[in-house]
Amino acid sequence: MSVRSSEHPGRAAGVSPRFSLVAAAVAALLLAPPTAGAAPEEIQVYMNEMDPQGQFGLDVHNNYTFSGSAALDYPGEQSDVRRYRLTPEFSYGLTSNIELGAYLPLATLDSRGDLALDGVKGRIKYIGPQSSETAWWGLNLEIGRVDRALDINPWNGELKLIAGARFGRWTLAANGNLDFVVSGPRRDPPTLDVDTKLAYRVAKQLQLGLETYNGLGPFSRLGDFARQDQAVYAVADASVRKWDLNLGLGHGYGGSKDGWVLKAIVGVPIE
Repeated sequence: MSVRSSEHPGRAAGVSPRFSLVAAAVAALLLAPPTAGAAPEEIQVYMNEMDPQGQFGLDVHNNYTFSGSAALDYPGEQSDVRRYRLTPEFSYGLTSNIELGAYLPLATLDSRGDLALDGVKGRIKYIGPQSSETAWWGLNLEIGRVDRALDINPWNGELKLIAGARFGRWTLAANGNLDFVVSGPRRDPPTLDVDTKLAYRVAKQLQLGLETYNGLGPFSRLGDFARQDQAVYAVADASVRKWDLNLGLGHGYGGSKDGWVLKAIVGVPIE
């Protein structure tokens, strides 16, 4: 069974100074002009879920791009349009605060029905000690290699700042992502994007909300939001017996090549 040690959305018991600081930071990120990349293997806002120490977890990431622009950025790139991506994410609780993860493999099924295994990625996530049940923070470092069909640079990395809070039935979370090239023919500068989530618990095992994936551009020229990738998703988070589900329907805008995208993250009970 895949067990995740996250606080229950409804267990908020008062507002602490730490909660106020984290909530203020998350709210500031949510109010940033919304700007998301072409559907990646993982469309997710990180929160405080962790595998218990010594236990394994498995999340299966799925997304399908129904519509969008077929324009390509470089020769050999694979179009997102009518492309299905399937990525198992294996994880392991190394300690109570550190989790290891591996995306293995990054698989795609293109519009012609051709299946390809396009790479692997590894990550390490740290969630800080939580003196409050209502707020959290953490970091996630990811390094991976992908096929040229997905990225002109094979080796890339991402450093993710994680912050979030729960109060009553509401959940508020945001990630600040620094994306950088490790190696490849095109030495693009580091870029910044912000992912956000706002959800409301309508039943014990069901939350409804919105997620945004917001590209802010390279550090040398942050802004110019009309040219940056942007996306917003309507999402539902549910627990069905021992299975966890994150389902979303989203649309790209701004500089994004994606139109409508359907995503599903399935938490598989393997422990």
